[in-house]
Amino acid sequence: MSAVTNSVCSLAGKFRGCLVGSLLGDCLGAPFEGDFPISKSVLTSYVSKLLDESAKGLLPFRPYTDDTAMTRCLATSLIEKKGFHASDLAERFTSEYFEQPKRGYGPNVVDVFHALKKGNFEDPFGPAKSQFEGTGSYGNGGAMRVAPVALFYHKNMAEMISVAEKQARITHTHKNGYNGAILQCLAVHHAVASDAQVPLNKAAFLDFLVEQMDTIESKGTKLVTDPSVDKPFTTSLQNMRRVLCDEPQDLSAEEVAALFGNDVSAHKSVPTAIYAFLRSHEPLPFFQTENPFVRAIVLSISVGGDTDTIASMAGSISGAFHSLSGIPSSLQRHCEGLDVTLKLADDMYEFVGSH
Repeated sequence: MSAVTNSVCSLAGKFRGCLVGSLLGDCLGAPFEGDFPISKSVLTSYVSKLLDESAKGLLPFRPYTDDTAMTRCLATSLIEKKGFHASDLAERFTSEYFEQPKRGYGPNVVDVFHALKKGNFEDPFGPAKSQFEGTGSYGNGGAMRVAPVALFYHKNMAEMISVAEKQARITHTHKNGYNGAILQCLAVHHAVASDAQVPLNKAAFLDFLVEQMDTIESKGTKLVTDPSVDKPFTTSLQNMRRVLCDEPQDLSAEEVAALFGNDVSAHKSVPTAIYAFLRSHEPLPFFQTENPFVRAIVLSISVGGDTDTIASMAGSISGAFHSLSGIPSSLQRHCEGLDVTLKLADDMYEFVGSH
């Protein structure tokens, strides 16, 4: 396991890096959402222009999507309610949607918001539970917004895991939906606790996640005996260890998408984001940069599909690891809502530090 940082300043930077990294991945990944395969030349040109510090005049402006809107709601609710409050969070999610509905929300979560509003938020978990004939959604919505939970509860992993699941269940009640949120939260948690000055031990990072997810995915009744179905996250993490550590091979973007996924389901997007973070610690063959955060974002977008969410999740892990100082300011200036995101990170750091 990587060395743990104790510096107050570095922790504040990690809070900022995590939430800004999430914002950047969302904003920069959104234009490619739904594309596959992604043209490497188009992607290289796109990111290179955004990184150009000499650019003058009107800068390309990238709006955020529902990923960031819901992340903000969760962060604000945790701070203002001094912890998880299901009804408050459900109301914030719903109000945010009705105020700005054109942020790319999926139709199923919109149905949840309508039902929550109709029920006056008295049963914050009910509407999501009734979806898909009672099986619930296994989409990545619970995972894409979970980063604030990892920051708020960074000193208490058990409580963090509990809240990661509960906040997800407001919209996603299938076990893959909320377990995906738990995995993403654990990855951010471990990145926050890691010292970026020490080379990342990928095997140890993955072993930690495998150990946690194997236990978590073992809960409940198994319906089949195929590990890839019973324990999709554990299986993906084990495959990741194989291709990154045990039998190292440099996968193409298309191979990454085939092995780990690139769609809106949690089990086919959260592992991809974690892979992008881990793989970003070495140079990429198709994009030249010394900055590992940039590599993580570029690699996330290159796999295509649900690019805004995969890049946002990878960005939150990478930002938590490298801190805000590891994120080029030339990229930050292109994103909508940067100031609000920075203030949220600082407010959360202040609250956590005083409690």
